[in-house]
Amino acid sequence: MASRARFDESIHAPTRLRLCALLRPVDHIDFSVAATTLGLSDANLSKTVRALVELGYISTTKEASTTRRDARRTTQIALTPTGRAAIDGHLAALQDLASMKGSGPTPTDD
Repeated sequence: MASRARFDESIHAPTRLRLCALLRPVDHIDFSVAATTLGLSDANLSKTVRALVELGYISTTKEASTTRRDARRTTQIALTPTGRAAIDGHLAALQDLASMKGSGPTPTDD
């Protein structure tokens, strides 16, 4: 089912958009993998995740690490159904915007 194109200011900021795009094709991803993939510090990613959790676009779960012997837990992040609809709608709106040929002023050579 195609998403309704809707530009979403809440996820348009580059870091938010990149995170949502990273999460779009997967069920969930480990926090540290997301930080490494996006080239973000843990603090920066944490702030971004927190903002998207507050919007209801991302959920987090903590679980025991299968690779560590200590009690530290890993954090998994995932898009919620609301977040998935938001990123799909936003990407559709960006596609619509990018395909607007001949529907406005054309650049001029000055």
